[in-house]
Amino acid sequence: MDEKNVGDSRPDQTHHEGGFRPMAELIEARASESDTLIGGPHYGEFIEQVRELMDRARLANPSDELAKETIVALEQLNARLDEAVVDEWSSPSWTRTDLPARGNITLPPYTVVSGDRDGVTAKVIFRTFHLGGNQAAHGGHISLAFDDILGMTAALATGAVTRTASLTVDYRSVTPLERELTVRAHAERRDGRKVYLKATMHDGDRLCAEANGLFIVLKPGQP
Repeated sequence: MDEKNVGDSRPDQTHHEGGFRPMAELIEARASESDTLIGGPHYGEFIEQVRELMDRARLANPSDELAKETIVALEQLNARLDEAVVDEWSSPSWTRTDLPARGNITLPPYTVVSGDRDGVTAKVIFRTFHLGGNQAAHGGHISLAFDDILGMTAALATGAVTRTASLTVDYRSVTPLERELTVRAHAERRDGRKVYLKATMHDGDRLCAEANGLFIVLKPGQP
């Protein structure tokens, strides 16, 4: 791990965030150290172009010639990107709150409309990459969106870092691609370290899916 990138922030008994490094402190430190966002001013476009590639690859039917050309180009690009790979604590992909899904390429892109201890409202758009079939979003990607948004909701409700213990998703109707959907999540109750949460996903007035989650507040040093 590149210690010079992550600074002196460490978990301890009073501010442990489980076994995680204190994320809020890292974000605040980065914001105070420089006016330039980590990843630079073009990081958002970088992520968008990667998403565009994922969308095209999902439905591409290349000729053998095009496939070979693309393989060469991607091998060269991957070799170039190897020079920029850092550890998870130094990556922009979990601290860029100015970008959809905090710049995390593994998540469906969503934007938080509001968030506090009472709950989170977010807008999410499933793209071609998230296709499950017949222009509908794949259920796994729907679950992934719920999981991340519920995790944020649990963190805001408890002021602590949590892990997913259980996530149940009920699919009520087809979830479309390329439409702005509304996700609303809130904590229903807390029992010790257990936090029980609920979320819904709507396309306008139509309920697409709903989720129930159980998240656990981490103990000191717990990964």
